[in-house]
Amino acid sequence: MESDKVNHILMMLSSKIPAGSIPSIRTRLENTDISESEILALLSQMKDPLLSILLSIFIGTLGVDRFYIGDVGLGIGKLLTGGGCGIWWLIDIFLITDATKQKNLEQLSYYLR
Repeated sequence: MESDKVNHILMMLSSKIPAGSIPSIRTRLENTDISESEILALLSQMKDPLLSILLSIFIGTLGVDRFYIGDVGLGIGKLLTGGGCGIWWLIDIFLITDATKQKNLEQLSYYLR
């Protein structure tokens, strides 16, 4: 893929994946045959870290934040325990953004194989 397109895609991806993974994603994008439109379609399916933190703050005791990023098992656990009696909810407020970015990275890495 061309360098201009890779830079454009990375600019859009930068808020949705961990910053440390950008150099490896750049290399994989440069060496892939996948079109820019396919990558943009994948980008639209990625979860927004800002929305996940807002869900975590306001209704995280119900596990909605974990359901949103695809962690169904953890979402059920939070739902049944009331966010771990509030402790799990409080901890997740600090962890959910990184968990969202990691899930997005896993999705992108699977697609770029």
